[in-house]
Amino acid sequence: MAEMTYLTNEGLEKLKKELIQMRTKGRAEIARQIQEAREKGDLSENAEYDAAKDAQGMLEMKIAKLEEALSNARVIDVSKLDTSKVMVLSKVKVKNLQSKQTNLFMLVSEKEADFKAGKISVSSPIGKGLLGKAVGEVAEIDVPSGRLKFQVMEITL
Repeated sequence: MAEMTYLTNEGLEKLKKELIQMRTKGRAEIARQIQEAREKGDLSENAEYDAAKDAQGMLEMKIAKLEEALSNARVIDVSKLDTSKVMVLSKVKVKNLQSKQTNLFMLVSEKEADFKAGKISVSSPIGKGLLGKAVGEVAEIDVPSGRLKFQVMEITL
């Protein structure tokens, strides 16, 4: 069974645009590379042809994965989300109890994760640790650098 992907409308549109770009420009570019390599003669010893065919296989694999993700995508209606606990698409203000620093994270699917934009994956260690927590609760999260303690300060949408 394929894994369900939960997305925002913005994330869904981004994936659709990426798929269209791969199907059109990506395929056209690889077809051009294959044609150029064919014109250079003997295909049995043509490294450019082999590289272009490998690139074509990789592109088709990416397209198939993206198509599968889109077919299993569910857009979450933000108006129906509960803000009493941390869940997918929650914006969570947390305080690191060791450094006393506060951070704002939005929990999103792996496909939408962008740490620089404050969007963390629900499948990341921090995302997993925060899921299900309520305001005031402390999440103890094991990360590669050790154990972090985050207190949930606020949950919004």
